[in-house]
Amino acid sequence: PTRALSPQEHGLDFQRLLDASAYKEQYRQDMIRWGEEKRRADPGFFCRTAVQGAAQPVWVVSDTRRLSDVEWFRGAYGDAVLTVRVTATEETRRRRSWVFVAGVDDAESECGLDQGVPFDWVIANDGDGVALGAQLEALLQDVRSRL
Repeated sequence: PTRALSPQEHGLDFQRLLDASAYKEQYRQDMIRWGEEKRRADPGFFCRTAVQGAAQPVWVVSDTRRLSDVEWFRGAYGDAVLTVRVTATEETRRRRSWVFVAGVDDAESECGLDQGVPFDWVIANDGDGVALGAQLEALLQDVRSRL
């Protein structure tokens, strides 16, 4: 049977849902389904929830998934929005225990931003700490210059 669920509404262990465990995979499709239902009813639901009560001069919204999310933030905050895409090769991802799951990893929730979004920054995270640090430092300098 298909279910649509949220962690809060169904008593799931939030911390265990944050890792790459079998526990997360057991509920992943159901959580995606729940998220899709929420988005269909209100496309800005998750974006508004993410910024609710935020007062810091810089926010990092770490998990936008769709063009509609990016469009919402750009519509609400204009030129203050910087988009950053973090990439890793499939080989690197497999070394980190990622396994492709059809119907999940090729769904909009996982690849909705793979095309059509002009990112301000693309950061490669393939295990080279020095290269990653240099990229992040350049990004931080850009952010500081905008404050």
